[in-house]
Amino acid sequence: MKKTLFKNLIVQACIGLLAGLTQACSFNSEPVEMQKPVIYQVFTRLFGNDVNVNEHNGDKAVNGCGTMAAFTPKALEEIRKLGATHIWYTGIIEHATQTDYTAYGFAHDHRAIVKGKAGSAYAIKDYYDVDPDIATSVLARMQEFEALVQRSHEAGLKVIIDFVPNHVARQYHSDVCPEGTEDLGASDDTTTHFSPRNNFYYFPGEQLQADFDLKADEPEPYVEQPARATGNDVFSAFAHKDDWYETVKLNYGVDYTAGRVNHFDPVPSTWEKMLNILQFWAGKGIDGFRCDMAEMVPCEFWGWAIPKVKEAHPELVFIAEIYGPDAYRRYIHEGGFDYLYDKVGLYDTLRAVTCGNANAAAITSCWQAVDDIRPHMLSFLENHDEQRIASDFFAGDGERGRAPMIVAATYSTGPVMMYFGQELGERAMDDEGFSGRDGRTTIFDYWTVNTIYRWRNKGKFNGKQLTPQEVELQGFYAKLLNLCSTERAISEGDFFDLMYVNQQGGSFNPHRHYAYLRRAGKEVLLCVANFDDKPAEVDINIPDSVFQIYGLKPKAKAKATDLLTDQATTIAFTPEKPAHVSLPALGGVILKMK
Repeated sequence: MKKTLFKNLIVQACIGLLAGLTQACSFNSEPVEMQKPVIYQVFTRLFGNDVNVNEHNGDKAVNGCGTMAAFTPKALEEIRKLGATHIWYTGIIEHATQTDYTAYGFAHDHRAIVKGKAGSAYAIKDYYDVDPDIATSVLARMQEFEALVQRSHEAGLKVIIDFVPNHVARQYHSDVCPEGTEDLGASDDTTTHFSPRNNFYYFPGEQLQADFDLKADEPEPYVEQPARATGNDVFSAFAHKDDWYETVKLNYGVDYTAGRVNHFDPVPSTWEKMLNILQFWAGKGIDGFRCDMAEMVPCEFWGWAIPKVKEAHPELVFIAEIYGPDAYRRYIHEGGFDYLYDKVGLYDTLRAVTCGNANAAAITSCWQAVDDIRPHMLSFLENHDEQRIASDFFAGDGERGRAPMIVAATYSTGPVMMYFGQELGERAMDDEGFSGRDGRTTIFDYWTVNTIYRWRNKGKFNGKQLTPQEVELQGFYAKLLNLCSTERAISEGDFFDLMYVNQQGGSFNPHRHYAYLRRAGKEVLLCVANFDDKPAEVDINIPDSVFQIYGLKPKAKAKATDLLTDQATTIAFTPEKPAHVSLPALGGVILKMK
């Protein structure tokens, strides 16, 4: 927080409360430029698959594949009703696959370097094309995408797609790039390991080797001569089975073998080519990019490219998948990102608390670590990389996601994200094929997601195939996420952590309970999450500083409404007497007082 604002507030309140307020208060000093985004991430090829055969390692002909056409106006309306403001269509851009599309002019992908029958959506094969799997008519795939963007906008949803800047498929080649656009690697000098004019890193005189079969079931083995660096920063001619072996690393002008020496002047070739790709997709009317492994790309590139894209598309947002807290502020202030993944802080802590491996009080340190940039931090509990809450590898039950999701959705003005099926308690305990049984929804295989299949019910979305428990859980998510748009205290208000005045000793248990206030004007929300599997009656202290700072009038009997259940109640909202709150098991309350 800004020191001047903090000092003034403390003077207005009480100098003696300095230590407590430092721990409790968060004042968003940076303006929030748009509504609080609620992002619904959906893996595009899985959402609309109605085949429901699910043969282990089955190909497209057997297991089927969903298309963009499944996102009908009705489907988009249902997603919007969940509270979503944005929809992130994962897997739009063409990627390597084992499916044969040579009849449509697509080059064959060698099976040895494609993960799974469908292939990874993050092994981009042509940055300028739409993946044929998700098209009803392969020849009209770009027109279908443009229509999808239009339908989404008409449904009130902004569109986010992936930009995968760090690596590409080993057999990358664009056959539909705009006229005059040079392909990646087309002018590379393959006789040198590094040149800022090259798009890839080479190992002259060496052929790619691996600890897995480079022939697979192809007539001939895959040959790469000279070998190139592998996508997960493997700077050798050898690819391990656990590497991102299906991809090659892009060269942004950083010579890693010389100790990470930067060569950014003149502007490297890769910078110019990737800017062209960003501008191409921005021109399709999308509203944002989720940038895969953004911190594996030099921050200097982002600081150069993002402003150029925003010159023509000022409202377009950039979201960084990033895991290094030390780089957070640089990627915001110098790189120009609007939002960053809050994975290492909030996600990891909420997961640990949910699983009983950390105290709820540990959540306080999450916001303290990023308080000056908190509006930029994106909260989530699931995405395509993480294990499902209901899986055996996480909490084993979707109901256990309620308490952490209350916190993730409401403790900040920053975005919150939900992964498709999370709202239904999707377990992802299938053994799909390449993905295996790991508690994640596959990004490599052709499959049908059971909960989504039943929710869609052939496009009717009438709930008839859902269990009562799934309907109720989905209703909880819809209620919670819609509050992000309808309640000013959540979308733009201040935050006050109550944990420092509610320590161990009374009915409130800081190991399993987390309490805080959100405030906008005279509207105050008392938010309390219960991570325990038992209901609780708790007394929550509200310090005098809350009333002094915000100019609120204490009330011995304040009328309040739980926004999650619409139930009215009366609580003490005064520093003299604790507020008595009834907490449901594995849930929480959001009590609104005026």
